[in-house]
Amino acid sequence: MYSSSVSESRYVGRFAPSPTGLLHMGSLMAAVASFLEARIRGGQWLLRIEDLDPPREFAGAANSFLQTLSRFGLCWDGEPVWQSSRSQRYEEVLAILLEQGLAYPCRCTRKMLQQDGLIGVDGMRYSGRCRAAGLLHEGRVAYRLRVPDAVCVVHDRVQGNITQNLQADVGDFVLKRADQYWAYQLAVVVDDADTGVTHIVRGADLLDSTPRQRYLQQILGLPQPEYLHIPVIANERGEKLSKQTLAPALRSGAEVTQLWQALYLLWQSPPERLRSGSLEQLWEWALQSWDVRKIPAKRSVAVTLDEEFQYKFQ
Repeated sequence: MYSSSVSESRYVGRFAPSPTGLLHMGSLMAAVASFLEARIRGGQWLLRIEDLDPPREFAGAANSFLQTLSRFGLCWDGEPVWQSSRSQRYEEVLAILLEQGLAYPCRCTRKMLQQDGLIGVDGMRYSGRCRAAGLLHEGRVAYRLRVPDAVCVVHDRVQGNITQNLQADVGDFVLKRADQYWAYQLAVVVDDADTGVTHIVRGADLLDSTPRQRYLQQILGLPQPEYLHIPVIANERGEKLSKQTLAPALRSGAEVTQLWQALYLLWQSPPERLRSGSLEQLWEWALQSWDVRKIPAKRSVAVTLDEEFQYKFQ
């Protein structure tokens, strides 16, 4: 189906925001880190809009992403990929997994999962109720992937080795939801393979999902990208600053200041003089000075935000 070899001399990175809200400082940090990693290696930087969940989408957010990234000088290669246009491709891959007996239909509800009371890395862990039920592919069913009782190890360039027993820590996970929307795990793996992504740079909030993606890559015979997860910024309660925790959106007209802050929060120590310089000067410094070795092996770091929208480490 795919070749599993990845050329050492070829680098393809990507930024893949979800339009559940406007881009914020955490989004900018992930975009800047992935962009710089690609550019200093002479590689490509792709843009993908992960618009898989219409009920949760923020009106106008997806189109605003393109405008916001352009304002910051973050120029992507090729045309953006919209996941909402790739349903047929995901269907093809799901059909392969079903034919091979690696996936199966499931009618379990959230209430049933709560009754089972199993806890995993993402909260409720699936018990396997429908694994051997032989359900028909009709009605309101989800589709899950069978996972082995085996340890999966993924190396991360910042966080080190991530070790997970898929069955004990996650359980058979969803590929397509009962409401017929595609699950993130399947879509992201297929899209990365189809667009030739070789290196993935993103926030550490996605670290626990990486072994699931690696397993999918393995059973589908896909290339296995390298991973780099940066620490996410969190508030004083330890909550990731995100759309859900009301992180303020990036402000138009303050691109230099906000890019400087993103580099500061990525432990790059940009010179203070560049905070009031031009965007071009700041990017020139960043491209010459970027050093991923400065980023600590932490999943999150606490920050404060003052009245002038300045982020500082606590």
